[in-house]
Amino acid sequence: MAQQTEIAVIGGGVVGLSCALRLAEQGHEVTLIAPKDDESGASYGNAGVIADYAVMPVGTPDVLRNLPSLLFNRDSPLAIRPAAALSLAPWLARFARECLPRRAEANARAIAALLAPSAPAWRSLAAQIGGTAWLKPLGSLYLFETEAERRAADFSTYRAHGVEVEQISRDELGQLQPGLPADVGAGAAFFPRTVTLDDPAAMLRALHASVDAAGVHRIEGQVKALTREGGRVHLSGDRLTLTARKVVLAAGAWSKPLAAMAGDRVLLDTERGYHLEYDCATPRLIRQMTPVSRGFYFSPMAGRLRVAGTVELGGLKAPPSPHRWAVMERGARAILPDLPEPDRRWMGFRPSLPDSRPVIGPSRAGADVIHAYGHGHLGLTLAPITAQIVADLVAGRTPELDIAPYRPNRF
Repeated sequence: MAQQTEIAVIGGGVVGLSCALRLAEQGHEVTLIAPKDDESGASYGNAGVIADYAVMPVGTPDVLRNLPSLLFNRDSPLAIRPAAALSLAPWLARFARECLPRRAEANARAIAALLAPSAPAWRSLAAQIGGTAWLKPLGSLYLFETEAERRAADFSTYRAHGVEVEQISRDELGQLQPGLPADVGAGAAFFPRTVTLDDPAAMLRALHASVDAAGVHRIEGQVKALTREGGRVHLSGDRLTLTARKVVLAAGAWSKPLAAMAGDRVLLDTERGYHLEYDCATPRLIRQMTPVSRGFYFSPMAGRLRVAGTVELGGLKAPPSPHRWAVMERGARAILPDLPEPDRRWMGFRPSLPDSRPVIGPSRAGADVIHAYGHGHLGLTLAPITAQIVADLVAGRTPELDIAPYRPNRF
């Protein structure tokens, strides 16, 4: 006989865990379905930034002008695996459209609306799960390596969407980032309100513990089939048979086939993110910093420096590309020349939509399935906000935020 639950949450990353915790707190019976957590996913391997400033979509007019060279230059921060080009064609065609000025601006508005409450939401969640010590309110830096970069920088769109940003001189940069070599950089943009995590894995473990303490039942497994019958949603897979009143799809980069089973065509594909880690007893840098032309973050973390980022479009099956790590390593040494060999290398999968908006909202076939994935680079940042929206939808409440821009059927 199939097990039964009120709410099934599919996905055990930061978004799925946040949704499960919020729903359990509101009195729902919740079952979380996910493969065994080996701490290798994007919720652990990210740059550790609550990126409330990241209002710009990946696709912009500047990106469109340079798209061919970006996608097919192996050293580009936005690259494509040639073997995946054909399967990515529908995604890339829509991405090109989303780079047009009016579309890019609409996407920025939609992203900014979700980001505005993200830092307070994370402070609240961290306090609840005992993770406040891992939040570092130190701000974030965009590093200009040349004077030409500094002069060309335009943050008017950021400011128009409520982001506080200050352009600072090289001397001021040296005060904020004293570990930076004196001959590197021509100034920076400083986002003073940004909060970072110095240990994403520790925060995720605390979130796991809080989910367990809230009484959420867990099933280790993968959902292979989703059907509706008799007013219930039926889920099945290897050693898994479960029926639920409502299902939350929060499986990140693995959500597309589940959405299709629920009756929704979602233009989801996979960004493959990379990082390198350098162990260091004393911090090499104080603040998170992004060299603007290189597409990765320097993220100071507990006992280590993480170099994380870039975008590689290439699906879920291909092995990691050693070349991507090599590009990041060369870029990191261009900023910090005395870096040793990395102590660790990682590659993980981000769920990516061509408009850079997540998918949040009920299925077109019925509100018994709720989508909550596709956050791209912002899964960590937007997890608490997404969980609140999901809880409102499950309870039949109208979310405070207009969720029309994130609806599953927008494509």
